[in-house]
Amino acid sequence: MSLFDEEPRRKTVHDIGQDLSLLSVGDIDERIALLRAEITRLEEERSRKGDSKIAAEAFFR
Repeated sequence: MSLFDEEPRRKTVHDIGQDLSLLSVGDIDERIALLRAEITRLEEERSRKGDSKIAAEAFFR
């Protein structure tokens, strides 16, 4: 490994309620993107579960 090799990128983890004062603007932007992606993932799963529930209710009527 040479002196110019970058360190491996650490995985960003955000804990709800954590102190944000030590984060850079770039770190905050990264966390916002991470949280937006997670919200999208949660909404998609909620939609899939809702579709399954509707199908099950229609089947058992």
